[in-house]
Amino acid sequence: MAARRTGAGPRTLVVRAGQAGGVHIVGTAGHVDHGKSTLVRALTGTDPDRLAEEKERGLTIDLGFAFCTLPSGRQVSFVDVPGHIRFVKNMLAGVGAVDASLFVVAAPEGWKPQSAEHLAILELLGISHGVVVLSQIGLVDDELAELARLDIADHVEGTFLADAPVVATDAIDGTGLDELRGALDDLCAATPTAADRDRPRLWIDRSFAATGAGRIVTGTLAGGSISAGDALRTAPGGRAARVRAIQTQSTAVERIGPGHRVALNLTGVDADDLGRGIALVRSDQWHHTRSVDVELTVLDSLGSDVTRRGAYALYLGSGEWPVRLRVLGPERIAPGETGYARLHLPVALPLVLGDRFVLRDFGRGQTIGGGTVLDPDPQLRASVAKPDARPERMLAERGWAKTTQLERLTGQRFEPVLGDWVAPPELVDALLDELREQVAGAGPLGLDMAGLDERQRLAIETLDGIAVDAGRARQADAADVLADHPVIAALAASPFSPPEPSGVTQQELLALARRGDLIHADGIWFAAAAVEGAAEQIAALLAGQPDGVTVAEIREALGTTRKYALPLVGYLDRTGVTRRRGDLRIAGPRMPQASE
Repeated sequence: MAARRTGAGPRTLVVRAGQAGGVHIVGTAGHVDHGKSTLVRALTGTDPDRLAEEKERGLTIDLGFAFCTLPSGRQVSFVDVPGHIRFVKNMLAGVGAVDASLFVVAAPEGWKPQSAEHLAILELLGISHGVVVLSQIGLVDDELAELARLDIADHVEGTFLADAPVVATDAIDGTGLDELRGALDDLCAATPTAADRDRPRLWIDRSFAATGAGRIVTGTLAGGSISAGDALRTAPGGRAARVRAIQTQSTAVERIGPGHRVALNLTGVDADDLGRGIALVRSDQWHHTRSVDVELTVLDSLGSDVTRRGAYALYLGSGEWPVRLRVLGPERIAPGETGYARLHLPVALPLVLGDRFVLRDFGRGQTIGGGTVLDPDPQLRASVAKPDARPERMLAERGWAKTTQLERLTGQRFEPVLGDWVAPPELVDALLDELREQVAGAGPLGLDMAGLDERQRLAIETLDGIAVDAGRARQADAADVLADHPVIAALAASPFSPPEPSGVTQQELLALARRGDLIHADGIWFAAAAVEGAAEQIAALLAGQPDGVTVAEIREALGTTRKYALPLVGYLDRTGVTRRRGDLRIAGPRMPQASE
């Protein structure tokens, strides 16, 4: 920053959005035994049921993953989730990072209770794109197939699947698979991909050891790119980990962007520090919080109001955590209504404005509702908090915030208004008005900026008609009372034996020192020209005595006494003009050249 600046003015608050990129992640959903895994296997050639127990029982228990290339060349990664009610928490761990849904309803059975819960969960998580599959169509006649279609239409009315295509398939004989691939192509064309904000976060959904490779974790990457060699940290836990290698869709890559299913080979971290629900992030890019304000939508199928009483579990990312809940405003949120709540977590998680979650009741084994994180770092007491999704509201409650702090909280980048600070316009205006008053009342010497904080120093540089010089701010058209000050001439008249300054205030002396006109050394005030002259005299002595000169020889050359010689030599030592070697002084790195 320049020492003197006028008329610039603070910048306007601007939010910059992230860049888009990545492939599409499609999650299956639907009742148990409706053929989700069979359908994924038919589309991809990969069996998503990887566990021996799953193959033995013919039942998806945990998350499965597969991928394929569609006719257009688009690539799709599938997350196959369990449909059984006993494994809802595993289902929730998989759908937290999907872009769209492949919603499966079996034609012989039609809509089932778990179908309804899966659809409710998808809506709570903000998923807005999908394709409905009427599976096992070969097991019913045309009349039953049409009844199943009508049943589906009735249940998805008013949801994001209301206008979704319904594709009839039989994964065993291949019926409808080409039509489904075409529908998936259209779905991907209409579904936004993940944004790259250079703030990667990967919620781990699997962690295992690979022979000869060490620890492997998998998850869906969001927020930014990761490269081999990157240093990451676990959250919660804060354990350091380094990315040794990366794979996506069974292919090794050096760098991977958001919106991809990835497998990371990690080093430097123990297996106990990795697992489902742990996030991998860059250090210092995220706010880690144990308290969040949220918007909570309660399912209309719930049989009672939501209050602070209850054993609640929060499902966010790939994790499950017990939470305490405090309703904000009224004491309860009725079924079918949306309200606000403060959630208290048992561990600190890397959360940001806009994160989606689902809330379930431990005791009843029932989905309560879900919604959006509105503030990952609440500033107001719960009794008065009124959260909303506006970053401006978060800024207003904080007053002044660093751009990095605000980005950690909101996930958005803000153009600073002063230095790297952001503030509401009214606070910036108030600060500028206050500084104008301080400068006007500071007197002829101007305002000493040493007493200002960082924001005030930055702001004063932007004021019209204010000049900043040598650590003081004054009206630009005011006379410079320190220019050619008589004390400078008085000290310079006897440069190496200067008199005690008179007719000058201590404030003026300090201001002259900041301007570089005077030097204060061990209680003696010297004119700056005297110090320069002493350096030239010593340079001349050293030209004839390069091994060094004594203080006595310097004193004699300057024609002064020890009282003045010692402070002068001490100052020259400190500023690098001379260096001490025993009782001698030799040339320092800032010694001037001796005159010819």
